[in-house]
Amino acid sequence: MPIDLSHAAAEIASGQQRAEAALEAALAAAAAPSNDHTFVRRFDAQARAASRAVDTLRAAGAPTPRLAGLALSIKDLFDVAGQPTTAASRSMHDAPLASEDCPAVARLRRAGASLIGHTNMTEFAFSGVGINPHHGTPANPATAALDAEPRIPGGSTSGGAVSVATGAAWAALGSDTGGSIRIPAALQGLVGFKGTARRVPTAGCIPLSPSLDTAAAITRSVRDAVLLHEVLAARRVGLDPRPLSGWRLAVPRAVMLDTLEPAVATAFERAVSALRTNGACIEEIALPVLAGAAALQRNGGLSAAESWAWHRRRLAERERQYDPRVALRIHRGEAFTAADYLDLLEDRRRWIASTEAAMAGFDALLSPTVPIIAPRLQPLIEDDAAFFATNALLLRNPSLVNLLDGCALSLPCHRDGDWPVGLMVWGPAMADDRVLAVALAVEMALAGRR
Repeated sequence: MPIDLSHAAAEIASGQQRAEAALEAALAAAAAPSNDHTFVRRFDAQARAASRAVDTLRAAGAPTPRLAGLALSIKDLFDVAGQPTTAASRSMHDAPLASEDCPAVARLRRAGASLIGHTNMTEFAFSGVGINPHHGTPANPATAALDAEPRIPGGSTSGGAVSVATGAAWAALGSDTGGSIRIPAALQGLVGFKGTARRVPTAGCIPLSPSLDTAAAITRSVRDAVLLHEVLAARRVGLDPRPLSGWRLAVPRAVMLDTLEPAVATAFERAVSALRTNGACIEEIALPVLAGAAALQRNGGLSAAESWAWHRRRLAERERQYDPRVALRIHRGEAFTAADYLDLLEDRRRWIASTEAAMAGFDALLSPTVPIIAPRLQPLIEDDAAFFATNALLLRNPSLVNLLDGCALSLPCHRDGDWPVGLMVWGPAMADDRVLAVALAVEMALAGRR
């Protein structure tokens, strides 16, 4: 297991490390070339004040807060008091300063996080690729040793993932509407947990699709995912302690295993084999109901309809300041009538019921998080067709969980030195604790083979 936030927080609580020293190391990493284009704005002064406050508590013999003054980054969708929230868009250049922290940020701050800055992202969170023409695109640090050419970070929480992968942050607050936490986590060898959407408030966050948006975190380990979920959802996770052999797991064939790149197929198959060797009961199932989700995503689905409702007046005045690719996807919602939208909500409700019934009897499902490894960045900047084809592939698997209103965690399943590949543990709505418990057992079983 990597040195994670839980480990660092324990060192600070025991006096083995000072919060201020840990923060300075993170700020130095944030200033390094590997973090070019990672941040839209930095909060160094308030971060330093927060870490000093934790050290003062520790020196006085008081308990340290759960996040122990450690560096966390915030996606530029979430209100931070005294800062503008701009969704990494030029069209938001005159956004007012937030009068208060949004609930998710306030919970992190109360838990002792040192907030180091707003991270770069796909403009308005509308793509899984992570390219941003306004602020530049951070390169994927996890692929730098494998290819001299920069590769995509994944999106839309691109800068958040890079901040964690480079050591600038111990965890990153982001959002997940169709995979925006899990995609960059998978492509960068990190952990991303998208809990059930209703668990964490999204007030004070610029919306993409309120029916699907989830506030969540990217971390370095599954135990950190548990910790961050507890803080963000203001609840305690009840972790079932049963061993890997005590869970009934399934690998659905429909959709999720289609057209996997060889590196993804190899890593996923090896991981499933390793889990079986460690006692896991894993059944391969058809689950054809998943193919029915395509009908829910025609014409852009809920994301297009609901983003158009939020953006339509702004686009009328400022469309030239938008990323054209983002504007194009938002405009797909313009054709939706009220009847179309209500029909879509009802169709989704019926599909969720059918899918949950088909999944009954399994504790969790296992799938590749995305079917491809991180592609090179420049060709996707230059070619619209390649960009949209890649975006569709990246969103294909994780977006099914959002449509399901479910929960899912992506964790690394590749071997050291190979291309980063994510394994997704997922389940229906409100199965968060079960998914996290299974993911902990999976992480432990795979740790010895990395």
